[in-house]
Amino acid sequence: MRIKRVKIGKNVTLANDKPFAVIAGPCVIESEKHALTLAASLKKITSELKIPFIFKASYDKANRSSGLSFRGPGVEEGLKILAKIRKELKVPVITDVHNESQAPIAAEVVDFLQIPAFLSRQTDLIKACALTGKPINIKKGQFLAPEDMANVVKKAESFGNNKLVLTERGASFGYHNLVVDFRGLEIMKQIGYPVVFDSTHSVQLHGGRGTCGVGDRKFIFPLAKAAAAVGVSALFLEVHDNPDKALSDGANSLELKNFNQFLKHIKAIDKAVK
Repeated sequence: MRIKRVKIGKNVTLANDKPFAVIAGPCVIESEKHALTLAASLKKITSELKIPFIFKASYDKANRSSGLSFRGPGVEEGLKILAKIRKELKVPVITDVHNESQAPIAAEVVDFLQIPAFLSRQTDLIKACALTGKPINIKKGQFLAPEDMANVVKKAESFGNNKLVLTERGASFGYHNLVVDFRGLEIMKQIGYPVVFDSTHSVQLHGGRGTCGVGDRKFIFPLAKAAAAVGVSALFLEVHDNPDKALSDGANSLELKNFNQFLKHIKAIDKAVK
């Protein structure tokens, strides 16, 4: 099977047989200053370790547990901030889109569009993202088997886009809980596209507090090590300088002060495997 490569921006190429890249940033844009400062810190660390880096953050979290939860600055302001990060730091940027109308607007600013796991079977959304011509990261729904992603891929391909990346982020296991079946990484690789492991959303406990989700960040590292041992094109990580004060997904975010050491360990495993 030919191993597909997907180029993100000018300098990052994702492939299952290449050294891994990192897609990292806060769950949601909390402010321009915070996003810029955090992005600069992440770039510095990944540059020193010579690990390709893509900055991630959402301008709108449309799937919060509670309608009262913080969603972000919105499309217009959020994309301005992402554009500034992309221009000033010269890093590729990814953000998620939640409906068809957002796809062409976001595609004008970012290098990489993301379809959230909850929306991974939405044909109209896949079509809208595919028609932009931008690379697309499609997160496997918690309710899907890994082999089911072949149908999702065929949808995107039917609309003329073959710049696709597939992300594993855990499968529903009863109420609230997620588990990761690492066979899924190998199964999705057989579809032919780069596979990413989301090691922070995989430790979520959806709606675990009723009006908000919780998570257990102590499992981020062991799950990431296991994924690196299987071999992936990239790791997806929510990283925050103060997770306990984060406005979204703090419980399952990696603390910035641990990011450097975390990546050193993953890089060693990735190098040994590949």
